[in-house]
Amino acid sequence: MLPPRQHLRGRTSCPSPRPTSAFAPTPDPLTPDRDITHAHFQAGDTVVVLKGMAGGELWGDAMRVVAPSWHTPTDEDGWRLRDATGGAQSYVTAHPRYLVHLSRRCPDCLIYLRAMEDALFTRFADRDELIDCGWYTTTALGQLVHIADIRSGR
Repeated sequence: MLPPRQHLRGRTSCPSPRPTSAFAPTPDPLTPDRDITHAHFQAGDTVVVLKGMAGGELWGDAMRVVAPSWHTPTDEDGWRLRDATGGAQSYVTAHPRYLVHLSRRCPDCLIYLRAMEDALFTRFADRDELIDCGWYTTTALGQLVHIADIRSGR
């Protein structure tokens, strides 16, 4: 396994607005049960929301933590995130369990990163294209929500 910073560098932004995958959605074995509190992150942290694999490496959207924000889909404290690349939605609110530190090497995020890498690499080791596992959607309220957290009727 490569060190996480080098492993994710250059792969944190999506090369197209909507990557395609023959495998989406792929079960997410870790994120729904991840136990990370709101206090784990701070305004100013750079984070990534892991979304899949690209060329045998983890891929996701890099963002900056801006401010605390209620995460309506989970009814828990979340974080307002800013995507520096802009696009249709520059700001979203996300639950802390969706986030991985890029700006510092914290043990909790490294453990999650390695476990996610192991889980996805075994499934997609032979694929070179960008694979979006289909775990996230954005609600009409600008809330990033994992498919495991979507409530019926939302």
